[in-house]
Amino acid sequence: MRITELRPLGLVEVENLAEVNNPNLKAIASQVDQAQSNLRAQISQWYPSLNLEAASAPAYTTGQARSVAANGNVVNSATDRWSFGAALTAQWSLINPQRVPTIAAARDQFEKTKFQYVIALRDLRLQTASAYFDLQQSDDQVRIGQESVRASIVSLRDSKARFQAGVATKLEVLEAETQLSRDQQLLTNSLAAQAIARRSLAALLDLPQNVTPTAKDPATVFGVWQPSLQESIVAAYTFREELDQALLDISIANSQANAALGAIQPFLNIFAAFSGNVFDGNDPVIVAQPGAEGSNYDTAIGVNLSWRIFDGGAAMAQSRQNKQLAQENSFRFAQRRDGIRQEVETSFYELEKNNRNIVTTSREVISARESLRLARLRFQAGVTTQREVVDNQRDLTQAEVRYSNSITDYNKRLAELRRRTGLDQVAGCTPQSLPAVKPAGASDVPIEPTPLIPACQAAAQGAV
Repeated sequence: MRITELRPLGLVEVENLAEVNNPNLKAIASQVDQAQSNLRAQISQWYPSLNLEAASAPAYTTGQARSVAANGNVVNSATDRWSFGAALTAQWSLINPQRVPTIAAARDQFEKTKFQYVIALRDLRLQTASAYFDLQQSDDQVRIGQESVRASIVSLRDSKARFQAGVATKLEVLEAETQLSRDQQLLTNSLAAQAIARRSLAALLDLPQNVTPTAKDPATVFGVWQPSLQESIVAAYTFREELDQALLDISIANSQANAALGAIQPFLNIFAAFSGNVFDGNDPVIVAQPGAEGSNYDTAIGVNLSWRIFDGGAAMAQSRQNKQLAQENSFRFAQRRDGIRQEVETSFYELEKNNRNIVTTSREVISARESLRLARLRFQAGVTTQREVVDNQRDLTQAEVRYSNSITDYNKRLAELRRRTGLDQVAGCTPQSLPAVKPAGASDVPIEPTPLIPACQAAAQGAV
């Protein structure tokens, strides 16, 4: 159970691994094979059947018989015989009213199962993409928490230096310590969320127990959705296999109704039978074959008819039930069609909302970053207090968190639209030119690791 490898993965690699390794998808693929086998079993009704039965293959009979006649004579007889008998029967249904609807229902069920596999595959891709975006978000939250802790360490260091110099009060030091505790809590929660997101993705990909996936790419805007709302809805109606499944449910119910009616219709079969028996030994009990050895053969060919004329109305009731089920499935089709449109509209409007949120939160981050810079300059110049620096630092942290959340939500809605419409008309963003050297600054301040205090002891310290 010990993690020995961290494996960086991209979004495409994650989707490919999920498609190959996911146990649920493999189970649905097995259901497709089962439906295909069932269809092949139903198609076999068109072929004749051939049965071989051997009642004695061979059989040995022994025994004794004693009888007393009316005149008092006693007759003793013994049986000692080997025998071998077999029968070969061939039969083919000329008329079978249940054959065609049963095969049609099995074929529709096979098509429905194939659609279910495609649906599960696309849902798995969406689920995998969402899990990957959550992992990117957790990585970004860890980065924000680390930067906040570094900034709080700098603020606490400056406030302590000013307090020792006699130009600041103890209150400013306490405010800096409080903000550092808040940022440490944010970092702790982010690290826990990152670990959970990694293991959730590992379970989805069915990776080895000692391997944990990590996000190879940072959290960025995936692209821009090009189609309009109307184009997305029309594409979803054409693309979604759920509607085809609803139509197949209607067809399956109608086929089952016809098969139920077939139970009270005539069945006509043609058959041919051949049987033979060979014996050797004495059997005086059998009058027809009292000899010591012999054989007999029989051949029969003909047509048999089976017709259930009255069954108490069971077949009609079952047919009516399946017709009602077909009507129910037609209502389900309309409900599913309305649900598909609602899903597309919801994802589309949510995408627009998150797009606006990215714009506003990015401006908020820029403003909060500049406000913190000015607050620090004012604090160093002695024209403001530590409270203003702490407040601006907290505003910056919250703004960065909201900005990260808006990017993750935007990418999730974009993945949902791709899944729900089948369209891939996403214009990629122009990559930014980043410097090759990491800029130096406040991020160079190291974060000192703190020991994990037991919960009881930590709660007691907080109460004090």
